[in-house]
Amino acid sequence: MRKVLIIVVVLALVGIGLWGYFGGFERVTASRIEAALVGRGVLQPVAACMGTRLSERLTIGQLRELERMRVREKDAGLPTSTVEFLERLRTVEDAEIIEVVGSSAAICAFSAR
Repeated sequence: MRKVLIIVVVLALVGIGLWGYFGGFERVTASRIEAALVGRGVLQPVAACMGTRLSERLTIGQLRELERMRVREKDAGLPTSTVEFLERLRTVEDAEIIEVVGSSAAICAFSAR
């Protein structure tokens, strides 16, 4: 019985490792980002493109910083212009986040048309 339990645990760990190695975490993260962007009014093709790009280029810590920005924005409501969005993005204080989000938004907006 004990050997069977050990084999099951080892197989589960190997399965999770393979899932992560072959992009399982990125797919889940990309779909969460896409859903959040669509919820904020971004068109679905643009949100899908940005979700993939952001999940590939930002760390989990950086994505959590963007999520915290969303929590801080609840009092201010949705940005009414691109300039207002970029000003809010600057509050993140991470140049790489600003660069990746800005370039992804531009590339995805033009490629979706």
